[in-house]
Amino acid sequence: MRKSGIVIIISAFAMACGGGNTEKSTDALPGKTTVEAPKTLEEAEKNFKEYKGIGPITSLELPADIDAALAESGKGVFDTKCAACHKTDVTFVGPAPKGILDRRTPEWVMNMILNPDEMVQKDVLAKLLLVKFNLAPMANQNLTEQEARSVLEYFRTL
Repeated sequence: MRKSGIVIIISAFAMACGGGNTEKSTDALPGKTTVEAPKTLEEAEKNFKEYKGIGPITSLELPADIDAALAESGKGVFDTKCAACHKTDVTFVGPAPKGILDRRTPEWVMNMILNPDEMVQKDVLAKLLLVKFNLAPMANQNLTEQEARSVLEYFRTL
């Protein structure tokens, strides 16, 4: 009895440790259960409109007109909290925000600002960007949703 108990424990341990999962790598996307995860950033960016990110922002409609006061506030937040790693129109430690809304959805940008830790762990696009930028994760600046929204408005002016 003692031997069979040990065999059961060892077998259970071996099965729990993995041992050859052959399923395709998948990531959840809004409106889809799973999709095959893109292998390259270029492949992911072809479908960037599908990526909303992981965080509190699930939907965001941007007005046609830029709110100048909000953008000015966002410039101040950006200069204080973001400019050490991001330059507006050139790649630095992180990507340049100029034209970001041509490459990412507003929801994804907001979620990356508000929830960078979970994004680089779970969001397929953020994972690929992490690799592109030498595994330098975006620092969580603990911005409020209003501050993040003002930064996004500033990005619209670039």
